Amino acid sequence: MKPSTAATAASISSTNRRDFLKRGAWAAGALYGGLVVSRGYGQAPAASEKIRVGIIGSGGMGRGDLATFFMSPEVECPIVCDVDDKNIAEGAKLVEKSRGKAPATTKEFRDVLDRKDLDCVLVATPDHWHALPTVMACQSGKDVYVEKPLATSIREGRAMITAAEKHNRVVQMGTQWRSGQHFAAAVEYVQSGKLGKVTLVRGWAFHDWLPACPKKPDGAVPSGVDYERWLGPAPKRPFNENRFHFNFRWFWDYAGGLMTDWGVHLINVMLWAMGPQPPKAVMSSGGNLNIDEAWETPDNQIAVYEFPDYMLIWEHKNGVGIGLNSRPWGISFTGSLGTLYLTDAGFEVQSERRKGGEEPQKFPGSGDPRPAHVRNFLDCVKSRQQPVENLKVGHHVSTVAHLGNVAQRSGRKIYWDHTKEQVIGDKEADRLVGVEYRAPWKLPYYPEV
Repeated sequence: MKPSTAATAASISSTNRRDFLKRGAWAAGALYGGLVVSRGYGQAPAASEKIRVGIIGSGGMGRGDLATFFMSPEVECPIVCDVDDKNIAEGAKLVEKSRGKAPATTKEFRDVLDRKDLDCVLVATPDHWHALPTVMACQSGKDVYVEKPLATSIREGRAMITAAEKHNRVVQMGTQWRSGQHFAAAVEYVQSGKLGKVTLVRGWAFHDWLPACPKKPDGAVPSGVDYERWLGPAPKRPFNENRFHFNFRWFWDYAGGLMTDWGVHLINVMLWAMGPQPPKAVMSSGGNLNIDEAWETPDNQIAVYEFPDYMLIWEHKNGVGIGLNSRPWGISFTGSLGTLYLTDAGFEVQSERRKGGEEPQKFPGSGDPRPAHVRNFLDCVKSRQQPVENLKVGHHVSTVAHLGNVAQRSGRKIYWDHTKEQVIGDKEADRLVGVEYRAPWKLPYYPEV
């Protein structure tokens, strides 16, 4: 998603909140029973309530997350880590502006983990650097807020769960819609039975705002960048601007393309509504169909999942396009009695057996959910309860997204054994469930197959 800023991290306006709560019984308190209601952001904390967070990855997303953390007055940030001097400087500037004191800085993430004065870390690196800092932070006794998806592979996610459970840590994945009020309302509506039996769920993202990524030759590493540290466990390759900041998303060494970048957000809400059952089989089709783009991951893709009780379809397109019902991105739940369409602007319900002239039911959006998502994590750091997007939830969501790419890259329909977390009867596809780390990097708790 587009990086947040301190401005976009504002909570729901009082006007929108009043309008939201006027919309009837669906907005009653019971509807949000699954949401954690946190205390306000403006209270002055006691010294004993301070939460000290170190940031690993101070790019656009990391600074957006940190600005949201700073909305809670008890948060301090003693250290900023990034491999790029420019990102370090911007992160340090944000800390000093927000808290009046310059932080320590480093390019080595283990410097953050070695500190004894930190309660938690914020991991907002490229995807291939999510697992190692998270696992090692758990080993060092720190809680973690890690951006989505959990990593570049399913087996890395399993290692992260093992580390968190072994060391009794609180870990939240940064899929903020899990803390959104109108998303919770839509989930409750789906689960209420008012749509009848839901047998088809669709999510789509057609993006015309993504920056162009034309093919470029390899070049010199920018001044102030530790490229070897940036690569870390990923394969050794010459520096190429296309594979670096932001555009790393479109290369298999570092990420999973729009399937895991935007797909995780929407699939998260789909699975929230439909329950914890895993998929049985997945097939995918797509490719790089845009002109002169350097992407390795598909810029156009459709993945079809067979669950025990329903079908789930994901589709994305990089470039101009309109999704279902004239929505550039969104989710639909279709049952025997109607269809619910959901976006960040709200949701509406259309009956499949409409009487003449009947208008769809419309429900407004509830603003940026990121502050509530971060607040939920901070409250759980104190209470030691599990956050709303804990690692088990985040791993389930990330696994479904990754399986779409496993099917795409293998070129075959795959069948999934969720108990063993293996592709059934297809060793070549099953290799894509994990990832090989470049020496000397090794991931603790990585499952043996």
